[in-house]
Amino acid sequence: MIFKLLKKDPNTQARRGTVTTPHGEIQTPIFMPVATHAAMKAMTPAQVKETGAQIILSNTYHLHLHPGEALVQKAGGLHKFMGWDGPILTDSGGFQVFSLPNKRITEEGAFFRHEDTGEEVFLDPAKAIGIQEALGADIIMNFDECIPYPCDKGYAERSTEKTIRWAKQCKDAQTRKDQLLFGIVQGSVYEDLRKRCAEALVKMDFPGYAIGGVSVGEGLDLLKQVVGYTTPYLPEDKPRYLMGVGLPEDILESVERGIDMFDCVIPTRYARSATLFTNRGRIRLTNKNYRRDFYPVEPNCNCYTCRNFTRAYLHHLFTANEVLSAILASIHNVHFYLNMMAEIRLSIEEGRFSAYKQEFLASYMKPK
Repeated sequence: MIFKLLKKDPNTQARRGTVTTPHGEIQTPIFMPVATHAAMKAMTPAQVKETGAQIILSNTYHLHLHPGEALVQKAGGLHKFMGWDGPILTDSGGFQVFSLPNKRITEEGAFFRHEDTGEEVFLDPAKAIGIQEALGADIIMNFDECIPYPCDKGYAERSTEKTIRWAKQCKDAQTRKDQLLFGIVQGSVYEDLRKRCAEALVKMDFPGYAIGGVSVGEGLDLLKQVVGYTTPYLPEDKPRYLMGVGLPEDILESVERGIDMFDCVIPTRYARSATLFTNRGRIRLTNKNYRRDFYPVEPNCNCYTCRNFTRAYLHHLFTANEVLSAILASIHNVHFYLNMMAEIRLSIEEGRFSAYKQEFLASYMKPK
C-alpha cells in the first residue's frame, strides 16, 4: 500500500496521510511545485527544497518535444538529469494537448504540430506511458482527454468514455513496476459522468486517482461541486490528486472535500509578475506604495527572502528588471504554499481544520 491514512478531520472530509514512493515519503495534503521543463522557473533545486517542497511535477509533453525522453534516459533519468533527489510526478501531456490550437483528437490518440519544427506529432496512451517510463518519475499519469468548459453533455460523454478506454490501454502498456500509475477521472461538470468514470477506473485498481478537467475556467463554485461529488466514488485507501489547482482558497475548499495532492504554476507565475502571497492576501510589489516599505514581504515568514530582504528592495529589483526579482519572489511564494500545506496538515492532526480554514480565509480574503 502506497497510501497510509493517518487522521481524518472530525467535521469535514479532510484527511492526513503519507504517500510512499521510491524516492521518499510524501506528507499529505501536499502541494507540488511545477518544474515543467525539468526546471523550476527562477529557482535552483536547493532553493525549492528549502521551501519545504517534498515532490515536484514535470511535464511529459514538453520533455518529449525537448530534449526528448531518450536523452533524459541516457542521462540516468529525470532525477539525475535535473539534480532533484526527491519524488517526481510527470503529467501525461493530455492537458497540454487540449490547450493547443489545431490539434486533432481521434479514437487512437492526439495529433498536433511540434511547437518548434511544425512537424506533426502523434501521442497515444501507450506512447505517453513509454515516454514517462523513459523519464523515470515516481508517479506517472494516464493519457486522457481534457474536456473544455463549457461543453455539451453529448461531447462530454463521448470524451469520458474515450478516457476510460485510454486508461485501460495505459495500464496494459505499463512495464515498469517501480512507478505509480494514477488514473484520471474526467466528466466535465456532469455528476453522472464523473461517477461513471470514477467507478470504471476504480475497477481497474490504480494505486492513485486524479480529478482532471477542473482548472479550465469553470470557477470556484463549480470546482467545489465537482470535487464534492467525485471524491466519494474514490477509494479511501488511495491518494487523491486534484490536477492544476490552484489558488489558496481553491486548495482549502478541496482539502475539505478529501483531496490529498495539488499542483499549479501559480506561485512562480505570479512571482514573475511581482504578485506575492501573504496571509493578508496578495500584494503587487511594483506598486509605488512599496518603494519605501522596509518591512519583509510577510513579517512572520521565515523564508530566505523574508529573512534577508524588504519590500522596498524587491520593488527596486522589479523596477530595475533584475533577474533576482523573480528568484526572490518565487522563493517566497513557493514557501508560502508549502507552509500553508504544513499548517493544514497540523490542523487536521489536531482536529481543527474547519477553524483553521475559517481563520485563514478571514485574513486572506479580507477586503483591502
